[in-house]
Amino acid sequence: MTERAAYGHEARLPRDELERSLVGASTTPFWLDVPTPAHAPRLVGDEAADLLVVGGGFCGLWTALQAKERDPARDVVLIEGKRVAWAASGRNGGFVETTLTHGDENGRRHFADELEAIEKLAAENFAGLRATLERYGIDAEWEETGVLTVATEPHQVDELRGGTEPVLEGEQLRRVTTSPVVRAAVLEHDGLALVNPVKLARGLLDVCVRLGVRVYEGTPALGISDDGDTVVVTTPKGAVRARRVALATNGFPSLLKRTALLTVPVYDYVLVTEPLTAEQLERIGWVGRYGMTDMSRQFHYYRKTADNRILWGGYDVVYHRGRRIRPEYDQDNDTFLRLADHFFTAHPTLRGTRFSHAWGGMIDMSTKFVSFQGLALGGKVSYSAGYTGLGVAATRFGAAVMLDLLAGETTPRTALKFVTTKPFPVPPEPLAYPAIQIMRGAIARSDANGGKDGVLIKGLELFGIGFDS
Repeated sequence: MTERAAYGHEARLPRDELERSLVGASTTPFWLDVPTPAHAPRLVGDEAADLLVVGGGFCGLWTALQAKERDPARDVVLIEGKRVAWAASGRNGGFVETTLTHGDENGRRHFADELEAIEKLAAENFAGLRATLERYGIDAEWEETGVLTVATEPHQVDELRGGTEPVLEGEQLRRVTTSPVVRAAVLEHDGLALVNPVKLARGLLDVCVRLGVRVYEGTPALGISDDGDTVVVTTPKGAVRARRVALATNGFPSLLKRTALLTVPVYDYVLVTEPLTAEQLERIGWVGRYGMTDMSRQFHYYRKTADNRILWGGYDVVYHRGRRIRPEYDQDNDTFLRLADHFFTAHPTLRGTRFSHAWGGMIDMSTKFVSFQGLALGGKVSYSAGYTGLGVAATRFGAAVMLDLLAGETTPRTALKFVTTKPFPVPPEPLAYPAIQIMRGAIARSDANGGKDGVLIKGLELFGIGFDS
């Protein structure tokens, strides 16, 4: 008889208990549920700039900041459709990972001949991110306390034992977690950090403004056109004419037709508990500050906040027909109940704990599971997208690539086919929705079948299409 998986779609706990745990949970992302600084003005009228950055998330902020560092005299404008960091940059778990390839396995699948060079640049990028925080005094709650990768299924234990890191089992495991679903784990520190993503984004914004970047919020880009020596980006109440434009719009509809099918918006969901006591944390064996993640394709990520709440996210990835992005999709009660059930399954001594926050957000998924960059409109426009949930550090690298490309420079970054190889397109509707649902089913079956991939996953991986949650 097959052993029951640690997590599944069917709840183990009574529904009324799960519902009580979510009563009163704020729909505002935890990181954003703090006093906000004054809005930057909306753009009214026309502006001119050397460089226009479209998008006020991590990628756009890193682009503007690095542009001013490279050339302090460069006139830089950044426009954001709503508020800086309101979307993916302010809704994620705050895990900062060195990897640019979504892990070693994905890197070997797509870029085996460049992997050594990519890993060197990734390490330099991570170190550069840390140095930027130190140089400008950005308090982003940066913690290099490690990440515990846990095996919750028998085949995952074998995977851990086949690696290079010491595997924690038995008494060693109980020193880092007493969760009944965890069978083994490895604790890694190199190139891993935790951060408050909103503090990071607002810190980057403050630096950009100090360096002279002109920022406009509430200013969505509506269209883009080539006007000879310049590019014109139109907004609701004006336009920006710029010599160069960097598009950092994540999974939102692209201003460029050529990239419209290269990403697809999917939704990820997160819960945050009320603050936990030292005694509660000791009961679950989590007395350190490390983050955690499990190894399934449909995986969870979890960590402590500064005030000892537990952030618990992942598992479900939801796509809405027609690539639609709507505010109401930030809430999904079925997923919240499933996450709560999994949380209490992993930590049964915390049953009765309430969740203070429950939210979702859109991720720009690409079939390569890594970002890509490129040029358009005669080399006057660059773009970067496809971070697939690992953008906290990788966006800094993508921003540097965009600036390299706009400058026409051959650098160690632009010399790699890694950065400009485009992912396999996600088809348009009506094909996209059923195709993605079929893939979700295949991923779930892989997890339920001891990690053994079916014919569909194996076949599509031959075309460079990767799978994860």
